[in-house]
Amino acid sequence: MANFDVSKRDSFGSKIGVIAATAGSAIGLGNIWRFPYVVGENGGGAFLFVYLAFILAIGIPVMLSEFVIGRSAQLSPYGAFKKLAPGRPWFLIGIMGVGAAFMILAFYAAVAGWTLEYIFQSVKNGFTGKSPDELSTMFDEFRQDSLRPVIWFLLFMGLTAWIVISGVRKGIEKYTKILMPILLVILVVLCIRAVTLPGAGAGLTFLFKPDFSKINAETILKALGQAFFSLSIGMGTLITYGSYIKKNDNLATTAVSVSFADTLIAILAGIAIFPAVFAFGINPGAEEGLVFITLPTIFQQMPGGYYFSLLFFMLLAVAALTSTISVLEVVVAYFVEELKMTRKKATIFATLSISVLGIVAAGSWGWFENLTLFGLNIFGLLNFTSANILLPLGGFFIVAFIGWYFGKEETRKEAGNEGALKARYLPVYMFIVKFIAPIAIALVFLNGLGIVKF
Repeated sequence: MANFDVSKRDSFGSKIGVIAATAGSAIGLGNIWRFPYVVGENGGGAFLFVYLAFILAIGIPVMLSEFVIGRSAQLSPYGAFKKLAPGRPWFLIGIMGVGAAFMILAFYAAVAGWTLEYIFQSVKNGFTGKSPDELSTMFDEFRQDSLRPVIWFLLFMGLTAWIVISGVRKGIEKYTKILMPILLVILVVLCIRAVTLPGAGAGLTFLFKPDFSKINAETILKALGQAFFSLSIGMGTLITYGSYIKKNDNLATTAVSVSFADTLIAILAGIAIFPAVFAFGINPGAEEGLVFITLPTIFQQMPGGYYFSLLFFMLLAVAALTSTISVLEVVVAYFVEELKMTRKKATIFATLSISVLGIVAAGSWGWFENLTLFGLNIFGLLNFTSANILLPLGGFFIVAFIGWYFGKEETRKEAGNEGALKARYLPVYMFIVKFIAPIAIALVFLNGLGIVKF
């Protein structure tokens, strides 16, 4: 690659900024939209127990691996692998990461756009008097409308680009330091309301009292997959953010802090949702419709439901925004470093090109409903390809790179801040990234493709 002057790169200005931005990347719709219904489908507390074990055993080591690669090279994923493994094909992982970010943002911002529609519906009291069937029809009709999903998608992409264009410190760090506390406050308010509902205790019992008879191979695999994807591992966002972390920051502490924050938000989302679900006699395993169909049903039966509905969908939008910022940054950093664009031009070019694909994804139930590949609409194809192929492959090769190529001494140097830190965890960490994590990720990958079923 042509030389890029890393000394001119922007960086995070504070440890709080690092945690806020990186936690914001990990915390998204997966925590608040996906986590509760996956827990509901897989037996509640038993699933949560296995999930937490995987966060500790697999999630934190893989996250630390991305930080080590990013800060060591001080470049985006593509440039990082080219610098750390010159003349070797490891750079293909970086290309795959940029491709995954491109695809993920196209469909993820479409879902983020749905949250804006539901904020709008909450403001105008659009859920009042509607039965669950009518709310289901309302959701389907909105997605089939084409124009509204596309407008909301473009608005969300514009908001994301506006933050990214301002830079790492003045854009990403500045706004995530504002957005993350807002997210936490809204979630805590929703939790307090949920646990004070009559009959809420059954929901808390479901979430926190493990019934280990519910655990089987499929549950374990789903818990690993949720832990993996919840932390935003495998597509280069954490390598990119790692490249902005200062050399005197403790990478292991950062990885633990981010994983803790991500898990805390997911559990708080469960506390906010399950007591309400049980209080109103709703099925906790209501799949993807839990947020957009089931919860509006609950809100209109709940005292003060108008305000809590509005707060909840604002929460979803904020969580989505902190993630879309980080995904767009992966593509922008690549354009800046490899194509020598200014940040402004790179952000505009990345936003416009992703939006072309995103418009098709947002219109997958409307204008482009007949455009299908392998039996999936474009939204479904982007979702499946990124979640089941690109992210697991990215995560697999990242830990393989650290464990089998980069090596123990180079890792000790970077993780130990050139000897300033002891890094006593290194032997256990290296064993995990060499053996445990690759096997676990391979199982998720093969199961996701349907090649292996447990």
